[in-house]
Amino acid sequence: MVSLICTLKDHRDDVNWCAFSAKLLATCSGDKTLRIYDTSDFSELPFSPLSGHGYGVHCCCFSACGQFLASCSTDATIVIWSMVTGEIEAILEHPGRSPVRICALSPDSVHLVSGASDGSLALWDFPSKQLVRTGSVSDTTMVACSFSPCGQMFMTGSTYGDLRLWNLDMNQLHAEKNAHDLGVTCCTFAPSILSDDKVVQFRLASCGQDNHLKIWVINKFNTGAYKMQLLHTLTSQSAPVLSCAYSSDGQLLVSGSVDKTVTVYDAKNAVLLYTLNQHERYVTACSFSPTSPLIATGSMDKTVNIWRVEDGCSGRDGKSIPEESALTSGEGRTSAGRSKLLVSDWSEQDVSVWLLEEGLEGLVDKFRDNNIDGTELLSLTKETLASELHIESVGLRSKVLRKVEELKGESVCSGIPDEFLCPITRELMREPVIAADGYSYEREAIESWINTKNRSSPMTNLPLLTTLLTPNHTLKMAIGRWKTSH
Repeated sequence: MVSLICTLKDHRDDVNWCAFSAKLLATCSGDKTLRIYDTSDFSELPFSPLSGHGYGVHCCCFSACGQFLASCSTDATIVIWSMVTGEIEAILEHPGRSPVRICALSPDSVHLVSGASDGSLALWDFPSKQLVRTGSVSDTTMVACSFSPCGQMFMTGSTYGDLRLWNLDMNQLHAEKNAHDLGVTCCTFAPSILSDDKVVQFRLASCGQDNHLKIWVINKFNTGAYKMQLLHTLTSQSAPVLSCAYSSDGQLLVSGSVDKTVTVYDAKNAVLLYTLNQHERYVTACSFSPTSPLIATGSMDKTVNIWRVEDGCSGRDGKSIPEESALTSGEGRTSAGRSKLLVSDWSEQDVSVWLLEEGLEGLVDKFRDNNIDGTELLSLTKETLASELHIESVGLRSKVLRKVEELKGESVCSGIPDEFLCPITRELMREPVIAADGYSYEREAIESWINTKNRSSPMTNLPLLTTLLTPNHTLKMAIGRWKTSH
């Protein structure tokens, strides 16, 4: 059976990806952060969250030893993080400065591939962090990538619907066009390799906007030719399937869908084992632990569910796991002190309650004596904490500032209508403007985007015909009315 053991509620926006190492779980989100958890008890590491990207983080992956984590973002960079210190080891700028949607490390961590919204690919030497070569597929967005278990080739998937197999020289070995109608969303190689005197065989799972999860066989012949054949089409989910992953032994396959379900299959026999129904919105990410019988699933409901696969899960009844109460991480609890949607509207009493809930009760009197309300809380710096509030402990000052950073996204509550959030920053807009692509953005965010992104639309990636920005007075008034009523 499969049982829900924990729900992590720390992200403030959609969870876009989750990845396991032997001892850690990494999750990334549209809130521009990554969070790192110890898989022994799913407590968050002291240096988490990781804040280094300027925009939403789409994907993350661990190096083989778990010492490093790579992440990619709409900000057109791939950031390499140390999992010892949480510090940034390197920042790789994707060629063309287009938003990076996917990144993948080879099993031996020698190579890193990044794929972008303009259809471009970059192959990096991971140890040296140097760009090796580039490739591209025109008129599409790269959204999926997976290295073969031998590390000598990788598969990409795009919004055009094709799957393409590449070698490390960036030559296309095979192109499976129309693999998924309306677009591929994810692909992943099975960990095992089968071989004989004439052929080496790999298996690949892919999913897409056509509501299908597909299992493919890829044969590499000793002549150097490649053949890709569809083996199974799984149709258990009723809406686009956004993510898929194999277990470390290749026996199980998990997928997440727009229909809010997570499905677990017997990968060898293509038989549905379980349907999990805990998430409240689209399931955007899923991952198996390489060392424990655990699955992590991420969702647009801003949560990550941790599931345990128990012995005897090979039953074939397609059993549905009902919604149930889940353990929640301490950082993600709902608290009375956060009852107001905007931190800037908090009273001094709200700040006091928040301090108590965050384990900072020793600071309540200092904050109250200095009349720290929500607005003042958001403006705190190391200098004011030391010189005005007289907090002598460097560690305590750092802890306060880290907690404050977690509050600065004004979308701390799921009650904010999505149309009030800037598509770039995912924060409540103050000065919404309409760009040439027809979308509304926060003025400062879209102006910065235009100045650095070659005048492409953040939403469509197509060229903006003009940089003229028109104030959206109607939206601004609607946001104002909403803030007053809440």
